[in-house]
Amino acid sequence: MTRSTRQRERESETETEAEEEAVQECPECGSGELVKDDRGELVCDDCGLVVEEGNIDPGPEWRAFNHQERQEKSRVGAPTTKTMHDKGLTTTIDWKDKDAYGRSISSKKRSQMHRLRKWQERIRTKDAGERNLQFALSEIDRMASALGVPRSVREVASVIYRRALDDDLIRGRSIEGVATSALYAACRKEGIPRSLEEISEVSRVERKEIGRTYRYISQELALEMEPVDPKKYVPRFCSELDLSEEVQTKANEIIEETAEQGLLSGKSPTGYAAAAIYAASLLCNEKKTQREVADVAQVTEVTIRNRYQEQIEAMGIHS
Repeated sequence: MTRSTRQRERESETETEAEEEAVQECPECGSGELVKDDRGELVCDDCGLVVEEGNIDPGPEWRAFNHQERQEKSRVGAPTTKTMHDKGLTTTIDWKDKDAYGRSISSKKRSQMHRLRKWQERIRTKDAGERNLQFALSEIDRMASALGVPRSVREVASVIYRRALDDDLIRGRSIEGVATSALYAACRKEGIPRSLEEISEVSRVERKEIGRTYRYISQELALEMEPVDPKKYVPRFCSELDLSEEVQTKANEIIEETAEQGLLSGKSPTGYAAAAIYAASLLCNEKKTQREVADVAQVTEVTIRNRYQEQIEAMGIHS
């Protein structure tokens, strides 16, 4: 009995597929350019005839043509996020002290809302563990804002921190240290690298502790980090130095050519990128001093001189 039911289902699916394949051209204009739109309708791309319809539309019943209209008509809340300790699922009482019509509320209601707001903040965290998680995620958000990294990096950093918490890697280490290390790892994973010096500037933890904690959690969580490509630093450094696109392209060429010869192995990617930018600025007659480049890249002038000499010798350029 079961086999025959399954057989009938398969035959039905085969017939449906055969029918779909049969509709190869538009009955109105004979065109074979048939496309499926976002509502699941099969439409002729030339004359606009709806060839097939009747599919269930999973979307909303309203139409919107821009982001503002979509925001106004949408009746659902924000999506869940790992950047908040409760994933954004709890109620938030607004601070505007206005009712649903935008009118100011009375002083009695205002004091009542103030008390409700206070208790709402208190009950959002039920124990010390949640309070610590809330603090760590707020630290990640603060540092990410200071570094100017996109929201995707914050999400990844929050996921890494939660994994470290689940594996009990926080014990014996500071919350700020693990949160900073998670953000550093997230920046590298998302291809938006920031140096340890830049991270330590916005953190409340020393550079040495960030590096030590990062190595520990990346090993324990098997994050499989690839070495940072110096070319990823070039656009940001060139922008801060106000250099042209020509210098940026030349710096990338220098990095590619010298890295192929094995010069990059064991070298700091920020120092390597800074030296390539310095060399490219000289070659393109947009000279910048070693001090200017060093300040932007947060490396020493000695590092730039050493990498610069290695790069120009490898390329056969005489300074």
